[in-house]
Amino acid sequence: MVILPAIDLKGGVCVRLRQGRADDVTTYNDDPAAQARDWREQGGRELHVVDLDGAFAGTPKHAEVIAAIIAAFGGPVEVGGGLRSMEALGAVMDAGATRAIIGSAALEDPGFLARAVEQYGDRIAVGIDARGGFVQTRGWVKTTEVKATDLAKAVAAAGVKTIIYTDTATDGMLGGPNLEQMAAICDAAPTCQITASGGVSSPRDVANLIALNRPNLRAAIVGKALYDGRTTLAEMNAAAEA
Repeated sequence: MVILPAIDLKGGVCVRLRQGRADDVTTYNDDPAAQARDWREQGGRELHVVDLDGAFAGTPKHAEVIAAIIAAFGGPVEVGGGLRSMEALGAVMDAGATRAIIGSAALEDPGFLARAVEQYGDRIAVGIDARGGFVQTRGWVKTTEVKATDLAKAVAAAGVKTIIYTDTATDGMLGGPNLEQMAAICDAAPTCQITASGGVSSPRDVANLIALNRPNLRAAIVGKALYDGRTTLAEMNAAAEA
């Protein structure tokens, strides 16, 4: 399993939100590029970056900052947040992103997702954010009546090869991931590589994910637990490699 440290951007700095709420923000570093460099030096193999302002606004807001992050990290970086047009995707790809993450638009505009997969293939990932098993969109502001497992099936059928599943109720809460829902997502999209997000905050959480015994569960994203010093990237990597 691959552990991806996270950088969430809001107002040009590194932040974390509790359960995705824009009014519950903690700032951790005012130099995102330096944070990316630090994660690489600590053993980060890949990096997860989200433009939170872009997610809320529906269009990217941190193009220059993201380019600096990618250059500083010097390894594979996936980027999401407000990617709802081919122009926005192209800008992220041109900046050097390994993967571009389509979120709300995967549900709201299947035609756009199809065009993105046709042009960029495996470099397109879909971020499925859900609470109580139902998809949330627009920066987790809107909860739909669509089951996360149904969306996973649909994007897999569209040719997407990577799904990043975030359980928004556990995100930033340090209480462990929603293992039952994670297993369900893996089973719904067996042709996709799945990344777990939300609540992954200790080596034990990584071990529990591995114990699900889902061969397509490839990676886990860790944010607040690293920033708060509750664990280290070295400890999480060790658990992932055990």
